[in-house]
Amino acid sequence: MEVIPAINCLDFRSALKRIEDAEKFLKKGDWLHLDVADGIFTANKSWRNATEWANLRSKFNLEVHLMVEHPENYIEQWIAAGAGRFIVHVETITKHMARQIIARAAKRGIIEVMLSSNPHTTISRLWPYLPLFSHFQVLAVEPGLAGQKFIPVTLQKAKFLRNFAPNAKIEVDGGVVPESIKAIKKAGANVVVSGSYIFNSEKPKAAFKKLQKA
Repeated sequence: MEVIPAINCLDFRSALKRIEDAEKFLKKGDWLHLDVADGIFTANKSWRNATEWANLRSKFNLEVHLMVEHPENYIEQWIAAGAGRFIVHVETITKHMARQIIARAAKRGIIEVMLSSNPHTTISRLWPYLPLFSHFQVLAVEPGLAGQKFIPVTLQKAKFLRNFAPNAKIEVDGGVVPESIKAIKKAGANVVVSGSYIFNSEKPKAAFKKLQKA
């Protein structure tokens, strides 16, 4: 099970602190997840300044979770900042826009685009988009705020996606703690994202390692 730490902060100073903590347990080239919330698709806004990220010259690969309306407007700035993977929500795109985002990412190099959906978005809503993507995220909390409780029923979606795409990268994000890892694995996911459990711990490195070993 791959564990990716998540940055979900209100300001740059808080984000920088978490990035510095991550440097104590991640290696060069490991993935770091950034939540980009616009306060429209989500109830809250998060720090989401691509220029500030670029100026950090981080050694990590960056996964950008676009919890925003019009995700197409964010692609170029985050590619320029060094993003290696985008996560877009089915609720915010059309099939035409999905194809455009995938094409724009591919044109700029080996950049992955992953499809996500809100916890209560149905499989039937996802179905027309599935053939366009090879990577999927199961969001196990409502989009936006960090620190929410894991919604177990979302793992039914992970099971469906694993049956649909046996070789896909399937990521579960939101409320992930060691006690939920077993069920997440059983559902077929091979990546988890965790923010609050890791960074709100007194020892973020130990919390990260505990998730890896769960």
